[in-house]
Amino acid sequence: MNELTITRRGFVIGAMAFAGGMAIGISRPAMAAATHNPEPWAGEVLGEEFSPWLSILSNGEIVVRVTPPDIGNGVMTQIAMNLNEELQADWSMVRAEFADTNRNYREDNVYGNVGGPLAYFSGRSTGPERLETALMVGATARERLKKAAADQWGVPVSEVTAENSILTNTATGDTLTYGEVAEAAATVELDGEVTLKPRSEWTTLGKVSRPKLQNPMLVNGKAVFGIDVQLPGKVYAALRQVPVQGGRLLNVDREAVMSMPGVLDVVVVDPDEPREPLPVPPPFPIGAAAPQAAVAVIAEHYWQAKTALEALPVEWDLGDGVQWTDNAHIRQTVMDAVQNEGEITVSEGDAAEVIANADRVVEADYFTGYADHVNMEPLNGTALVTDERVDVWMPTQHTQQSHMVAAEESGLPPENVYVHQTFVGGGFGRRVFGDDTRMVVAVAKKHPGVPVHVIWSREESMRQGRFRAMIGAKLKASLGEDGYPTAFLVRHAGRGQGPNVLSDTAYVAGKGIPALQVEEHILPLNFMTGPYRGPSYNVNSFIMESFIDELAHEAGVDPLEYRIKLMEPWEDKGWVKALETVAERAGWGESLPRGQGMGIAVCNWGGGGRPFFGTTAAAVARVEVSPEGQLKILQIDATCDVGTIVNPDAVLAQIQGGTIFGLNMSMNEELEIENGAIVSDNFHRYPMLRMADVPTNIRVHLDGTSGHERINEIGEPPVGPVGPAIGNAIYAAIGKRIRSLPFRTADLTWS
Repeated sequence: MNELTITRRGFVIGAMAFAGGMAIGISRPAMAAATHNPEPWAGEVLGEEFSPWLSILSNGEIVVRVTPPDIGNGVMTQIAMNLNEELQADWSMVRAEFADTNRNYREDNVYGNVGGPLAYFSGRSTGPERLETALMVGATARERLKKAAADQWGVPVSEVTAENSILTNTATGDTLTYGEVAEAAATVELDGEVTLKPRSEWTTLGKVSRPKLQNPMLVNGKAVFGIDVQLPGKVYAALRQVPVQGGRLLNVDREAVMSMPGVLDVVVVDPDEPREPLPVPPPFPIGAAAPQAAVAVIAEHYWQAKTALEALPVEWDLGDGVQWTDNAHIRQTVMDAVQNEGEITVSEGDAAEVIANADRVVEADYFTGYADHVNMEPLNGTALVTDERVDVWMPTQHTQQSHMVAAEESGLPPENVYVHQTFVGGGFGRRVFGDDTRMVVAVAKKHPGVPVHVIWSREESMRQGRFRAMIGAKLKASLGEDGYPTAFLVRHAGRGQGPNVLSDTAYVAGKGIPALQVEEHILPLNFMTGPYRGPSYNVNSFIMESFIDELAHEAGVDPLEYRIKLMEPWEDKGWVKALETVAERAGWGESLPRGQGMGIAVCNWGGGGRPFFGTTAAAVARVEVSPEGQLKILQIDATCDVGTIVNPDAVLAQIQGGTIFGLNMSMNEELEIENGAIVSDNFHRYPMLRMADVPTNIRVHLDGTSGHERINEIGEPPVGPVGPAIGNAIYAAIGKRIRSLPFRTADLTWS
């Protein structure tokens, strides 16, 4: 068992630079902001190319290129670890850097052929396809190095070994380093296909935890986030977008601020300005990055720009979105919708008829509001636009998406666009669509030839989010004589990422619930929504695992036993193992005083109702509620069935961080709305967990994994079970069922 007590952790990301040598891949264009060269990259290639992913330099440095931005999840280190499992290089010589989207476009998707539309996406970045690619690149390079050494010694390759960056002639004991034969190895052609080691012979993956390659850069201050970008002649822009989605700018009095200190210009972003369509579609829908009406003040320094923007007289036409007057109005609209039949999206068996004719039916309404990502680094980016090219320095979560958005907004062809990936001060899905890149380029192109650093204030970042969607749901279940469901009906309403609900769970996929009907209402709520760590899954898990708990209590069956019984027909026993692991570690079933309770939940991210797919996450929460309604989280036990664990410390860190994320999401997060606009514009109106609020006992148990061969995701899954486990624990403690998030708004008083 591995347990962690929560302390403050720093999430660090970065990369190292390199020069010269054997190139099994590309070079300088991929350097990202780790090296932070202030000049636009020339795009030259260093050395011979055998594959886009790897260079070995004459000094022995190993440079691995990765496409996904490292947003604190350690993907750069993990991909390098995967490759080096076969390469067998000295780990102290391994570096990593971001792969270049410009070259990817010019050379027919040279990087995008691994991962497809998600190749440059920060999520789903360490799955089996990337693992297989990295292992093969490493193995191929190793065999080329061995062949080059064998040719130099005049011996068969079978007499050469490779380990720790040393090539050894087993007959004579002579040695060469990888760097010494790198140039020769660049011209080697292998006979036949390289065979990968079986997993049983892995020497590092699953056995050794590696700290992030980038840690020293954060410690010594060399890590460059988007907000840190410095370029010769750079100026700053403070941005204000229309407060209500879809509104337009009526008037701006630019002369009112032009004489203020440092002010250089006032520019307008017009969403109705004609834009040429792209020659190829971007990875994600371009509509999600649609331009918004905005004004920006450009000045010599950011504070000058921000001060002038606050003084700038602006008149908006807010449009029809003002009809959504407040949270209560929107919630009522959503919950009214679920009282009526919707479009059927899932139908297995005749659930409606079974429920209509049942003697015992349980029914409940659930609701979750809008939530923001509140990234610690506010939205920002820098662009230099000329007639010939556009360079963009962005803390984006999808470099390729930013590339294509920058091309469309600048009007330049994609081959003339260079996106320089910086480090990211919090992603969680907010920086995926490229709308921030759009606005950066839209402002900078009005001030051509000068690098313009566009910064959203904290308030503007929160007002202009791509929020977790609001969801309302009505659930009905008919119960048989044994208290187990014979049919399920789920009706949900909202806009954006609607849930697939029970069809993704083992209860339905395993036929523990024989009949299911899911109905949907899509409402024109006028708020931009998008992925939020564990999209849809995060709120689906709360709704479904809370309702399953309701059924267990209605049936008079222990909630753990109830879930296990429902999953008996399900072939993927990882779900049950995860449940049993956290239940045993948490002391499930022990007697607790009134006001204390334990709750349990299990869910799966990415499986889509398929056995042995995705990551199954389970948690037990122990809570205490005072008679006055003060909620305290005493302990959380968490596990994830990720299949094969390749970097134990990284998995621990992700479960730990995801658990805290899920804790904050369920305890605190809901945006306030007035007249169609977000008014929760800083932390005084959008509370977040403080260190004192985090339970000292968050215990992560890695022995909850089933050990199957699939290597699954770990960033999103831990979020899911936390909220329902807490809600179920509250019910066990005081007998009150909380059916909406966040818990801070609930009346938890009891006597």
